[in-house]
Amino acid sequence: MSDYLFTYGTLHPGHAPDEIAPAVEKLRPVGTGYVYGVLYDLGDYPGVVLDPTSNQKISGTVFRLSEDENVLRQLDEYEGFDQASPEQSLFLRTLRSVTLDSGETLPCWIYVYNRKTETARVLTSGAYRMSLQRVGTKTDLPA
Repeated sequence: MSDYLFTYGTLHPGHAPDEIAPAVEKLRPVGTGYVYGVLYDLGDYPGVVLDPTSNQKISGTVFRLSEDENVLRQLDEYEGFDQASPEQSLFLRTLRSVTLDSGETLPCWIYVYNRKTETARVLTSGAYRMSLQRVGTKTDLPA
């Protein structure tokens, strides 16, 4: 089990929607980093599909998880991840190596999108920028 979480979207402190903000505030920043893959704009939230052969870096932040075991459970629920039924989950929580900007790598949990992406817009910058109107709203499960 990892003590770290890599976030690339709505799970950043100060930007998290109201329903998950208390759990997100318990995360402690370690540094910025990246993984390789494709980042999609899914409307109110982003989704990543990992691909170690990709040249596209997905930027995000690594956080140390809270010692409060309920935080990871709350994050799983928010992301639509069900360990008992991963095939039905909107996102899968998976363990991957994340490269920090310092060059160090850490094993981190990351929520990976678990649906078809044919109609989703690719964010070629590799970074998700939330608009202010999206913060605090939820029309579907976020990333």
